Amino acid sequence: MATSANDQAHWSKTTRLMFAHLGVWLFFGYIIHMFVNVLNKVTIPVLGFPLGFYMAAQGSLIVFVIMLFMFAKQQDNIDREFGVAEDD
Repeated sequence: MATSANDQAHWSKTTRLMFAHLGVWLFFGYIIHMFVNVLNKVTIPVLGFPLGFYMAAQGSLIVFVIMLFMFAKQQDNIDREFGVAEDD
């Protein structure tokens, strides 16, 4: 079964979106934690926590949850653009 140009364009956009979100996930899941000692020298004024501790304990989790909703919305927009969206 041959794929149409529409299917290839849809897959191309979906792949770019997936790799962009994987890059953000990699950054907040691993890279931030590699620099936790440097980040601990910065203190969050209101909370009084070191920034490295906050990013390890809460910040990364908050980013991941936000990313889930953003990815779902962006993927839905791509699906609607190419006419393959699910009915609401």
